Amino acid sequence: MEYRNPLPTVDLIILDEKRGLLLVERKNPPFGWALPGGFVEEGESLEEAARREGEEETSLKITLLSPFRAFSDPRRDPRRHTITYLFIARGEGEARGGDDALSARWFSWPEIEDLVFAFDHRRILESFLRFQEFLRQREISWEEWGRELLE
Repeated sequence: MEYRNPLPTVDLIILDEKRGLLLVERKNPPFGWALPGGFVEEGESLEEAARREGEEETSLKITLLSPFRAFSDPRRDPRRHTITYLFIARGEGEARGGDDALSARWFSWPEIEDLVFAFDHRRILESFLRFQEFLRQREISWEEWGRELLE
C-alpha cells in the first residue's frame, strides 16, 4: 500500500514599514507572484524552514516575528496536496530573487490588487489583513503577539 500524505511547507509574509510587502516572482510552475516559502526538509523545524526558505528566495536576513496559522486546502497547490504554515517576518538587506524565485520585489498594499498569484496566496493575504486589523484595533504588534508563540 502506498501512502500519499500531504507535504509540509512554510510561507512567509515579510513586512517592512517603509517598503511594504515582499513577494517573489516564481521561476517554475505554477507561475505568478507568491509569498516566499517552500518545502520543509527532513530534520528541520517549521521555524528553521521558514528562515532558510525566506533567505534562499529573497537574499534577506530573516527574523521571524510570529507564527500565524496553517492553510490546508487540498487544492492549494496544483502539483500535489500540501499543508503550509505561515509566518510573519521582517527582512534585512537588499531583496533579490534566488533559488526558485525569478525576482523579489517590495509592493505597497494597493499594488497587489491586480497581481496574479500562485497557489492560494491571495486568500492567505486576505486572511492576514483581517487578523492584522484585529491586532491593530487592540494595539497589539506582531512582535507582541508572536513573542510567546515562537518560544
